[in-house]
Amino acid sequence: MANNLLQSPHASAVPFSRPPTPGVHPLQVGFCGLGSMGYFMARNLATSFKSQLPPLIVYNRTVAKSQKLLAELGSSAVKVVNTLDQLVTECDIVFTNLANDAVVTSVYNEFAKALAQSPPTKVKIFVEMSTIYPALAGDLDRLLSSYPHTHFVTSPIFGPPPGADKATLVIAMSGDYRSKKEIAFLLVPAVGRKVIDLGGNVEKAPTLKLIGNGMIMGVNELLAETLTLGEKSGIGQQTVYDLVKEIMPAPGLVAYGHKMVNDLFDGSIGFALDGGIKDANHIRRLSAELNCPMPAVDNAHRALIGARAMHQAQIVAGTQQWDVLDWSSLIASSRVGAGLNPFDSKKGTGVTRDD
Repeated sequence: MANNLLQSPHASAVPFSRPPTPGVHPLQVGFCGLGSMGYFMARNLATSFKSQLPPLIVYNRTVAKSQKLLAELGSSAVKVVNTLDQLVTECDIVFTNLANDAVVTSVYNEFAKALAQSPPTKVKIFVEMSTIYPALAGDLDRLLSSYPHTHFVTSPIFGPPPGADKATLVIAMSGDYRSKKEIAFLLVPAVGRKVIDLGGNVEKAPTLKLIGNGMIMGVNELLAETLTLGEKSGIGQQTVYDLVKEIMPAPGLVAYGHKMVNDLFDGSIGFALDGGIKDANHIRRLSAELNCPMPAVDNAHRALIGARAMHQAQIVAGTQQWDVLDWSSLIASSRVGAGLNPFDSKKGTGVTRDD
């Protein structure tokens, strides 16, 4: 019993010892990127500080999202800044969660300009949490490490927006050891439930992120195909989905199966289809560079492109139901290939079921 009391309360979730308590000046933490994931992560991070750390400094290109977070939590928990220069200058730790590699590159170039104008006199840590190509992580590390006292850590996250909301994300992490130690105890349990340490090479965590997303993508494609076959056979997709829940009740399968069966393809509250295509492109590039074919991802990529084409045709015709598609809508390609309606499984199946 006594030994248990000496352990960190999250010892199994964080593979590092607890860092020393900050000195006279508590750490100032900042967050850049309040998208569908970033908003919840920033909110949970700010809430976790209570009175132990200064208010979280936030920056978002669309100021309205920053103001929304400020309105939700108040000025005692959040401070909004209007420039990336302010964010870099005022913060000891900066988290970024951004849409794609181009945006990440642009933002970190602005960070570098701010560091050049005002070189740090104490440790400053940048934590990249987006899904990026691994080689970009190496480029960013070389860019930032040229400035004194500056460290870069990659820390992509696994989980959907509801997982970010509930702080159940799994967090991969690679980079400077002391920086990871500092960051891990800020993120768990406030933002996620577990950290996976990938060592000092900053390209390793983004690589694991792509591998994980490739697995999810391939499984979603197989799920889409089997649900469609169930519908076309007369058994019905709901019956197939019920079987999935009985014999393979993995959270991802259950969640995405629910979306597919119920045509819940609103990407504004899920993972946008364009983000899925971006990830598929990264995974296919990585697999090609490593001579490691991934035909399941190739099929998923084809299905995602097909779903996007159908959605864009609906936009042109003014018949779209959603402005942004969720990536679970890849099932549209399987449905059309089987002669079914792409986005409305209740329409015109032409299937007769025996009693």
